[in-house]
Amino acid sequence: MTDTIFALSSAPGRAGVAVLRLSGPAAHGVALSLSNRDALKPRHAHLATLSDPADGAHLDQVILLSFPAPHSFTGEDVVEVHAHGGPATVSALLAVLGQQPGLRLAEPGEFTRRAFHNDRLDLAEAEGLADLIHAETEHQRKQALRQMEGALSQQVEQWRAMLIGALAHIEADIDFSDEDLPDGVADAVRPKIVALHNELTASLASKGGERVRQGISVVVTGPPNAGKSSFINRLIGRDAVIVSAEPGTTRDLVDLHLDLGGAPIILTDTAGIRDADGIVEAEGIRRAQHRVAQADLVLHMVDGANPVQPVLGDGPALVLVSKRDRADGLDNLASGWADELGVPVAALSMKSDDGWDAAVGALENLVQDLTAIGTGDGAVLTRARHRQAVAACAEGLARFLAADGLPEELVAEELRLAMRALGRITGRVDVEDLLDVVFSDFCIGK
Repeated sequence: MTDTIFALSSAPGRAGVAVLRLSGPAAHGVALSLSNRDALKPRHAHLATLSDPADGAHLDQVILLSFPAPHSFTGEDVVEVHAHGGPATVSALLAVLGQQPGLRLAEPGEFTRRAFHNDRLDLAEAEGLADLIHAETEHQRKQALRQMEGALSQQVEQWRAMLIGALAHIEADIDFSDEDLPDGVADAVRPKIVALHNELTASLASKGGERVRQGISVVVTGPPNAGKSSFINRLIGRDAVIVSAEPGTTRDLVDLHLDLGGAPIILTDTAGIRDADGIVEAEGIRRAQHRVAQADLVLHMVDGANPVQPVLGDGPALVLVSKRDRADGLDNLASGWADELGVPVAALSMKSDDGWDAAVGALENLVQDLTAIGTGDGAVLTRARHRQAVAACAEGLARFLAADGLPEELVAEELRLAMRALGRITGRVDVEDLLDVVFSDFCIGK
C-alpha cells in the first residue's frame, strides 16, 4: 500500500480534544510540512502550530505524536494530531489534509485492515476491537477485550497445532511406508483427534459469547392485564410502554434495550395472549407467539387475581405471578408451580416492593447462565462465522474418525480441510472474500 490515509479517529461533534490520524509513507512528511517543527521524535508529544501551506494561514495549535513503522497500530508510519475539538477546527484540518498530494480520506475500518495486512493483529482480534468500540455493557467490554487481546486466536492456534502434529504423523506413515517406522503411527493419532472433536463440540454447544455480543432476547408474555408492561417500565426505570386496564392495549412487539447486571438484554413486550377481538390484535398475538418461540428466555407473567398455571416450552423460562398485594396465598402457589414446572417462579407486586428483589434476582441468575459469564478466561465463539468454521472443522474430524478402511491419503485430506476451516477464524487462509464483511462495521478513522 503506497497511499497515505487520514481520518478523524475520535467521535465527531464538539469536544475538548479531537484526534486525527494519518497512516502511510507520507504521514510524517505531511505533518512536518503543515507544522512549524523540523522533526518528530518517535513516541514523544510535540507542541506545534499547523498552517495551510497554500496561504500560510494558521489552522490550530496541536500536539503531534509520531509512530514510525513497523511499531505502530497499522504497522506503517503513523502520525496522530491532537487538535482542539471544535467542529470548525476539525473541518478545516480535514480540508487541508485532503488537499495534500498522496493523501486521501480513509474508508471505514481501513486503519484496522492495514493492521491486519501488516500482521499487527489477526481477523479475530480485529473483530474483538470492533466489538470493544461498540460495547455498551460491562460483559460486552470484558468479552471484547479478551478477544482483542488474543484469547480466541490463541485457542484456535492450539487447535491447529494439534491438527498439524496429527497430520505430520499420518503423512510420515504415507511418505515412509517402506521405511522401518514403528507400527501404528497413524493409529496413535486417533485419541488426540477424538479429544479435539469433543472440545470443538463443547465450544459449539455454548452460545454465551454470541448472546453477550448481540444481546439476550427476553420476551415477556402472558394474558392481558397480567402486569407485563408495568413490569417492563419498572425494570428499565421509565414509562417506555403504555399501561392500561383496557385489554389488548399492547398490539405489536416493543423491543427495549437494557443493561441488566452488566449483561445486554433485548426486552420485548408482547400482546396479551387471548382470543382476539379484531384482526390487528390477532396479528399482534401471532407475532408474540412467534417471538416467544425464538427467545433465549421467556418471562411469563400470570395475573395473580386469576392465576392460571402457564404452559411452557422447552427453553429457559421465568414465571412471575403479579398482584401479590391484592391476593393471598400467592407465595405458596409460586412454590408449588416451581416444583411442577421445574423453572423459577416468584410472586410480586407492581405497586410495591413486595417480591420485587427476588423476581429481578431470579431474572439476573437466568441471564448469567445464558451468557456463561464467570467461566474464566477461555475463548468463546462470538460470531456466526466463528461457529461455521468450528463446525466445519468438527465435521472434518468426524469424517476422519469414521473413515475406517479408507486410504490414508483420503484420511489425511480430512485433517487438511479441518485445519483450513480453523484458519479462516484468524485469517490464515481463504480470507479475501471475508475482509469486506469483517471491516465494514468499523467507523471511519479506525
